[in-house]
Amino acid sequence: FNAKKAQLNKTVHHWLWDRVVFATIRQKLGGRLRFILSGSAPVSPDVIDFMRICFSAKVYEGYGQTENFCAGCLTITDDNTSGVVGAPFPCSEIKLVDVPDMDYLSTDKPHPRGEICIRGHAVMREYYKSPEKTAETIDQDGWLHTGDIGMFDAANRLVIIDRLKNIFKLSQGEYIAPEKIEGVYQKHELVAQAYVYGDSMQASLVGVIVPDKESFKAWTQEQFSSVSNPYEDDQVKKEYLKTLTAFGKQNDLKGFEQIRAVYLTPKEFNIDNDLLTPTFKLKRETAKKTFQSQIDAMYATLSNGRAFN
Repeated sequence: FNAKKAQLNKTVHHWLWDRVVFATIRQKLGGRLRFILSGSAPVSPDVIDFMRICFSAKVYEGYGQTENFCAGCLTITDDNTSGVVGAPFPCSEIKLVDVPDMDYLSTDKPHPRGEICIRGHAVMREYYKSPEKTAETIDQDGWLHTGDIGMFDAANRLVIIDRLKNIFKLSQGEYIAPEKIEGVYQKHELVAQAYVYGDSMQASLVGVIVPDKESFKAWTQEQFSSVSNPYEDDQVKKEYLKTLTAFGKQNDLKGFEQIRAVYLTPKEFNIDNDLLTPTFKLKRETAKKTFQSQIDAMYATLSNGRAFN
């Protein structure tokens, strides 16, 4: 594995290890795999490297939206760099627009940063019978405002670094991008789904977490074997939150970006309970209404100085 990883910048193949070790793994997918294409949501660079090594195949990562027929960017054939989404499609122009409230500027050095805007033949004409929403999304010059924050690296490849939509401000003035925080937490093995909420009148964030069932069961049996309902046990929540906080710190979350209280539920967010859209994105307003009583209870807990952190 390490031998192949050391030369990933040149090739996904190895004359010896592909035959001795990885041929069996390739065969799990039929043995004729040539490339893998990923879109819809970001993939961890470690996962992309793992797939390139184990399947001896190219892995491309693309970026786009329904509004531009998913034709935004795609990593190029001879580039095995992970964590980037590559260069624009021939049918698309891309520019970065300043977001001063979040400290992202197109003049940033060494790499320009800002909201990703796309223009070109692939961009939709309008939302059906919704001129107001169309005007909010596409400006007068035809630029589609994606709501994603990007950066051009030294090789002019686009890197997705943050999310503009759904940002809000806490009582002390910090801007919060909850989807970024949820994305970090959901990388942890104990987390299946996460919903991060912040009240503009409060100084802290709270979270509703759906733990990964298998990992959570093993973790609680090891540390809290005598607890009958770990989802509701205060000590379990406290240790769970400590684990998430440490993980968030390792992944560069700032102190004000960490949740200070947590509600654990075994019920997954899905389309049937109206918490996910048909494209599996969290419906934040519905989630807020669904978990309003739990959110109020968490803020009451924080006010009483009994935060699980």
